[in-house]
Amino acid sequence: MVKNDRWIREMGRKGMIEPFEDAQVRTGVVSYGVSAYGYDIRVFDEFRVPRLCSGQIVDPKEFAESNFDHHKGDVCEIPANSFIICRSYEYLRIPRDILVICFGKSTYARCGVLVNITPLEPEWEGYITISVSNTSPFPVRLHANEGIAQLVFLAAEEVCLTSYADKKGKYQAQKGIVLPKV
Repeated sequence: MVKNDRWIREMGRKGMIEPFEDAQVRTGVVSYGVSAYGYDIRVFDEFRVPRLCSGQIVDPKEFAESNFDHHKGDVCEIPANSFIICRSYEYLRIPRDILVICFGKSTYARCGVLVNITPLEPEWEGYITISVSNTSPFPVRLHANEGIAQLVFLAAEEVCLTSYADKKGKYQAQKGIVLPKV
């Protein structure tokens, strides 16, 4: 069952999302906060932008942070046909009986921008690491502290046997932009 805005507000006030925006903020920004059946998270103002070096290969088993430049600011331009890595503004604590699915905001999708976030497993917590791809032939601006993706909360009929916390997942309680780990 998908959880609604009443449940999200209750859980948000209990610390599931910090900071928590009790209503949807829309004026002059890409929207964020509580929606009817989800929560729109924001993107933080720190980004990792790939360095363009010929002959370089990205391997998740041997990932070098030196492949990326660090950028901090209110706006990050994603080069045409490229991507950036960033993180959520909000810190999340997922209950044991909930799975969270994430979808990119339509405002960015209409600009050729795809947001990739893997599902948030029961009892996962941390800032969400987000991959943002620009499929457009033009650079696209990403606005910090504004909406980037919507979270949809799915309730389980039964509590899982093994949560993300139980298996001591490698991305548990991440505090910044966390690059691939094996």
